[in-house]
Amino acid sequence: MAPPSPWTVLGSRTLIEDRWIRLRADRLRTAAGVEISPWYVLDYPDWVVVVPVTDDDRLVLVRQWRHAAQAWCLELPGGVMDPGDADPTETARRELLEETGHAARAWRPLFASFPNPAIQTNRLHVVLATGVALAAPVAHEDGEQIEVHCPRVEEVLAGIGQGMIGQAMHVGALIAGLAATGRIRL
Repeated sequence: MAPPSPWTVLGSRTLIEDRWIRLRADRLRTAAGVEISPWYVLDYPDWVVVVPVTDDDRLVLVRQWRHAAQAWCLELPGGVMDPGDADPTETARRELLEETGHAARAWRPLFASFPNPAIQTNRLHVVLATGVALAAPVAHEDGEQIEVHCPRVEEVLAGIGQGMIGQAMHVGALIAGLAATGRIRL
C-alpha cells in the first residue's frame, strides 16, 4: 500500500480528452500549505515496448516519423494498451506482429516504470521477446509509416551514444532486455 499523498487535491478540471490523452489541470496544496495551480497531469493509458531479439543476435526495430520531434526515429516496437488489454505480454505480442510481422518463441515481462511521474499517470511495460522470426505480413494502422530494421545487437549498442535509438525510454528498455538475455553485463 502506498503512503498517503503529502499533497491535497483541491480541485481538478479536464481540459482535453480524446481516445489518446486526457489533460487535466489540478489545484493542489502541499503539506507546507503552499497552493500550486495549475498542475497539469497527462492521463495516458499504459504503453508496452518489446525488446525483440533474433537467434542470430539481431534486434527487430521500427523506424517511424515522430511529428513532435520532427524526426525519423529508430525505436522498439510497441504501443498503447487498449482498454480491454489486461496482460502487457499479450499487447506486446500483438504490437510486434502488427508493426513488424515477427513473432517470438519465448516472452518474458521485464519491468514497468513511469515514463514521467511528475506529470503522467501511465506506465511503460517492457517485455523481452526471444527467438524472434518473421511470421506474417505487417498490419499497420491507418496513418502509420513504419519501416522494419534488423540491425545486429553490437551495432545498436555502439550507436546508442550517437543517438541511434530515438526514444530515451527505449534505450533503458534495450539495456535491460539485453542484460536479461546475457548479451551484456550491468
